[in-house]
Amino acid sequence: MSILFEAEYQGRRYAGAGIPEAGRAHTLHAVEDGQLRAAFLAGGAEAALAAATSGAETVSVTPGDPGLRLLPPLLPTATNNALVNGFMGTHRSKFDHDPEPDEEFVAPNYYMKGFGSWLRVSDEPLITPADPIWLIEEPEVVLVYVNGEDGTPHYAGYTFGNDLNDIGLHLKNPWAYTPYAKLCETSVLPWLFLDEPPQKVTGRVVVERDGATAWEGPFSCGADSIFHRFEDMAEHLFSYPLLRQAGLVTYTFLGADKATYHDGFRVEDGDRMVLDVTSHGVVLANTVRYATQTATGSAGPYLPPSSRPSVSRTASR
Repeated sequence: MSILFEAEYQGRRYAGAGIPEAGRAHTLHAVEDGQLRAAFLAGGAEAALAAATSGAETVSVTPGDPGLRLLPPLLPTATNNALVNGFMGTHRSKFDHDPEPDEEFVAPNYYMKGFGSWLRVSDEPLITPADPIWLIEEPEVVLVYVNGEDGTPHYAGYTFGNDLNDIGLHLKNPWAYTPYAKLCETSVLPWLFLDEPPQKVTGRVVVERDGATAWEGPFSCGADSIFHRFEDMAEHLFSYPLLRQAGLVTYTFLGADKATYHDGFRVEDGDRMVLDVTSHGVVLANTVRYATQTATGSAGPYLPPSSRPSVSRTASR
């Protein structure tokens, strides 16, 4: 299985192949923003892997070097022409029957999470609203697509992510509040697996609090755990013209199974969530940070002057 990734090191963009080993130097090749995406569109995964490993300018970097920042896969940092979105309620555990081979596709609930620049990688904090009701982690498969100049989406590969969200707010009113519940930062692994979407993904979540394990449990999120067929989900998603804009990179989260919530556990400010994707030998870890409450609870300062209500200055008598 081939894997590629991109990173920034001392102000320069680089790419590499494989997953660097702790304590061992890894060779990175200089690339330009968009070079790997262009290679994908021109020649698929093999061309992208060649572009990531053939640059003449190289550096040797050890994981943990303070000058190194790994990037979400294929993220277009120059233009932010990227979208994070996903599906909900996709796992078989949330249905009362197993799917039939010829079962008619019914699209699951969908959400837009935000811009690609909102993505975080492992060891970066995930910022939430200032006062969430009930946060949960959500280990998920993330499919990555790159649109060509004609808008045609091209599947590039997959990675794994943690769609942190406020399920407490969602449950108050699933139809009205879900978009707000999703307004937490989301993390993904930088490793892009250059293969078909995975059939079987298993792992374990550990939530650490004050340096100790506060909760742990297993998860699964591959095709064998999801009720819907991946190809049906993608075909439906890209039937919408707005998602076929030229050059757009799309990160699509495919939904999560049961989580800490189902055990009555709440993820709190300062907790560290560790998603160990044991089937693929990778780990995604992030600390939760509640946002600072704004100085005023009023939306007044955010309104342009022409939109602010007029105030009568007539003195009362």
